[in-house]
Amino acid sequence: MFIVLLILALVFDFLNGMHDSSNIVATVISSRAAQPRVALLLAAIANFLGPFLFGVAVATTIGDDLLVAEAITQTVVIAALGAAIVWNLLTWYFGIPSSSSHALVGGLLGAAIVAAGVAVVKADGLLKIVLALLLSPPLGLLTAFLIMRLTLWVVRGATPNVNIAFRRLQIPTLLGLSLSHGANDAQKTMGVIALGLLTAGITDSFFIPIWVIFVSALAIALGTALGGWRLIRTLGGKIYKIRPIHGFTSQVAGAGVIIGASIWGGPVSTTQVMSSAIVGAGAGERVNKVRWNVLRDMIYGWILTIPVTAILAGILYLGLKQVIR
Repeated sequence: MFIVLLILALVFDFLNGMHDSSNIVATVISSRAAQPRVALLLAAIANFLGPFLFGVAVATTIGDDLLVAEAITQTVVIAALGAAIVWNLLTWYFGIPSSSSHALVGGLLGAAIVAAGVAVVKADGLLKIVLALLLSPPLGLLTAFLIMRLTLWVVRGATPNVNIAFRRLQIPTLLGLSLSHGANDAQKTMGVIALGLLTAGITDSFFIPIWVIFVSALAIALGTALGGWRLIRTLGGKIYKIRPIHGFTSQVAGAGVIIGASIWGGPVSTTQVMSSAIVGAGAGERVNKVRWNVLRDMIYGWILTIPVTAILAGILYLGLKQVIR
């Protein structure tokens, strides 16, 4: 059972990297700051290093603070991962920038509640996760809006050649954003694997072994290297025509929000933060520059993710329970 859980966790981590690569490299590719393969390779390397640099606070939140571990079985975790994987594949296929974080949280909640009742959910941990997931998108939008306004003021007398500088600056901001993504998103898989180790009786208490950090970092890096091209097209061109200044400001804003959340231990959605930051950067230049209907369609996907994955995980749990019997 634990081997199945481990494989599913790494598949989810891989798909998370492939799904979220669009959030990291879309602006870099669209503004032509780097070739697609170069951008994805740089992002993958930084994604791998991220989990080793920023601790395991997010992993602890997901694996230890959300659910009462003693009431959780490996079947619950497997059902949660299965639901999150199905949702990630569906949204990837249709090019919808949904949240892998929402999918995992929804899956864990749905399977756990069906298995052990509402009492299995830790209120404080759930509140922390909800606050992180709800506050990070508007914070990303506002931060990008303010950074764009400040940047426009700083370069108000510059010639068009300033775009060359912004194009070059997008490489270090890409690395910073990728580090933050690896630090936050890979930790969610670490938390699930550590929870699996505990429910399997392999460990006596919740902690993150170094091998778990390594395999989680490697899986998300490999997923990022392959890239999610359908989503890159959505984020890189459908919201508005992205120029180097938009890529630079949105990446700075997104990286700042995600790194802050990682240190605090709040699991955030890179998809939501970066989509909001891209919108904020565009609105900071001109409000009517943004195609707001695209953001509306994204919000529908965000709203649906937790309830859909919770229901799907509950159904999967009941099915798995019958099969195991």
